[in-house]
Amino acid sequence: MKKLNILILLFIIISLFAVMPVSAQGGDDGVSDDEVNAIARDLFCPVCENTPLDVCETQACKQWRELIRLKLSEGQTEAEIKQYFVDNYGARVLDEPPKEGFNLLVYFVPPAIILVGIIVLFRAFKEWQGDDQEEYEDSSEGSIEPKRASADDDYMAQFEEELKKKK
Repeated sequence: MKKLNILILLFIIISLFAVMPVSAQGGDDGVSDDEVNAIARDLFCPVCENTPLDVCETQACKQWRELIRLKLSEGQTEAEIKQYFVDNYGARVLDEPPKEGFNLLVYFVPPAIILVGIIVLFRAFKEWQGDDQEEYEDSSEGSIEPKRASADDDYMAQFEEELKKKK
């Protein structure tokens, strides 16, 4: 039994010396997952629609993240890496379109539509409010009474006479 205990103890001691230090993130190139994900969150998956690269689990996205890691280890900047993906896959891989050319419409058309909508609603409310005020007229006693059309006036006068006769 003593030989077995000594053998187990020797195995544990040898295994402690054989342990190699490992890094929590990244590989031997010194690039962390946080650095890779900082760039990957600004790019979209080429396979999945509207999925950021940093959270997508497809094989293509894993390869793209490794490519980002490689380019970072080579010393490329974030702008250079994004430009590489735009050159190879088009501007659709970016999380927001570049602010140039036809893409400028994305930044100006929605606020313009909202502004026009606000103006139309303001005018409509003002018109509706004006219609309500025209339906009422001031009486001699100071109270506000609704205006009546001439056909309604005749009908109401006749109706009131009938009510007075029945009383």
